[in-house]
Amino acid sequence: MSSQNPTATETPVVPPPKKSSRGFLLRLLVVVVVVAIIGWALWYFFEGRWYEGTDDAYVNGNVVQITPQVPGTVVSIGADDGDLVHAGDVLVQLDPSDAEVSLAQAKANLANTVRKVRGLYSNVNGAQADVAARKTAVDKARADFNRRRALAKSGAISSEELSHASDALTTAESGLIAAQQQYQTSKVLVDDTVVASHPDVQAAAAQLRAAFLDDARATLVAPVDGYVAKRSVQVGQRVMPGAALMAVVPLHGVWIDANFKETQLTKMRLGQPVEISSDVYGGSVKYKGKVQSLGVGTGSAFSLLPAQNATGNWIKIVQRIPVRIVFTDPNELDKNPLRLGMSLDVDVNLHDQSGHTLAQQSPTQPAFSTDVYKQQLAKADVAITEIIHANMPAGK
Repeated sequence: MSSQNPTATETPVVPPPKKSSRGFLLRLLVVVVVVAIIGWALWYFFEGRWYEGTDDAYVNGNVVQITPQVPGTVVSIGADDGDLVHAGDVLVQLDPSDAEVSLAQAKANLANTVRKVRGLYSNVNGAQADVAARKTAVDKARADFNRRRALAKSGAISSEELSHASDALTTAESGLIAAQQQYQTSKVLVDDTVVASHPDVQAAAAQLRAAFLDDARATLVAPVDGYVAKRSVQVGQRVMPGAALMAVVPLHGVWIDANFKETQLTKMRLGQPVEISSDVYGGSVKYKGKVQSLGVGTGSAFSLLPAQNATGNWIKIVQRIPVRIVFTDPNELDKNPLRLGMSLDVDVNLHDQSGHTLAQQSPTQPAFSTDVYKQQLAKADVAITEIIHANMPAGK
């Protein structure tokens, strides 16, 4: 019989060690970081370094102030905030009574002046006829004197009669001189002029223009197409010249003021294309624009209290330069309009660096203008012509 050894033990089987996942994750992270760095470097080299962007950009535009040019009382208001108006539309109507009275007086004064100037021309003709009559009288008196002087030598007439003939000649010559002087005086008043160009008529016409403009300016019209904003005027209010009553904002002509850091302007040039997105529409709506001008100073340089960098107590910070960007496709603003002050994101494409950093030529056309006020003066000229014609002789 075999017996078992109670001290004998079996050797346990040790399982193989498990592979650590921590090292794999670290290696994977390193690979991801390296790939990301390489990808970013490639993106920056081929694309990123050719763009400069900022979200410190805002919509700006012309704010056309509506201010009275003559004092008056407001009797009606033609538009309110947010209304669309076109150039020439009536915005505010002032009481025209005083202006109409002044206009009527100016018209009467012009008509009266035209008639007085016509009298001056008649005086010239009368003075010229008087000179001719005086010359005839002088010739007659001289002939009488010469005849009597010959008779006096033969003793046919007395010396007293000869003296009377001499006095008559002297009187006639004096009358001729006075008539000639009167003629010259009358002629100087109308010399080288016609009725319409006479200084007195021109002065009266200028007064009529002033009165006509005052009457026209009692009606405040929109200088440009746009939307009404900041209305503060009320009916019955007494307004004075220069008071801001409302504003007209042409949203179709807005632009962008983007504030770039000075370090971003190294490769920025005029005319470079710009891609624009707004906070109100998000990235789904893109606008196209271009760089119109680079600011000639930093924002702090033109602030109310500019920085005093010459003092010893200062901290250097990167300054920002305003860059004006204009929209190149107005239809985009028609589809997705923007308002003044809205925030935008802009990206400037720096590929084309052939442009300048500053404008090289002065403007050849006005940056912004209106011609609605020229029409007022044109109507005044028509009225002046009609009044002059009405007070001229029939058939002239």
